[in-house]
Amino acid sequence: MDALSDFFGRAFEAVAAELARQGAAPAGPPIALYRGPVTDTVDVVAGFPVGRPLTPSSGLVAETLPSGSIVEAIHTGSYEDLSAWFREQGLTPSDEMWEEYLVGPDSEPDPSRWQTRIVYPVG
Repeated sequence: MDALSDFFGRAFEAVAAELARQGAAPAGPPIALYRGPVTDTVDVVAGFPVGRPLTPSSGLVAETLPSGSIVEAIHTGSYEDLSAWFREQGLTPSDEMWEEYLVGPDSEPDPSRWQTRIVYPVG
């Protein structure tokens, strides 16, 4: 989990810098899009929603979140508690989902007050 936290810190910083370079601002909270099961390795895209098209650069590309119906929940607490939350709810993460970090370490030092919107596309 530490490696993922480190990745997000670097990724969100790089994306925010590129948005500023292109004269854009985030149109919402940071997002992580997960593709495939979360195991020892994970395919994840980190970024921010934006209100207009941007020019891809320096390894940064635009992504589109899946469209269609979703199921969502707001998790309050440390990100490390999310795995336990899934188990307690009897849920298994699907192969594609995303999280929106509504309140996190950048704005709230107390992990028990962090809030993450968890979103799953459903068929």
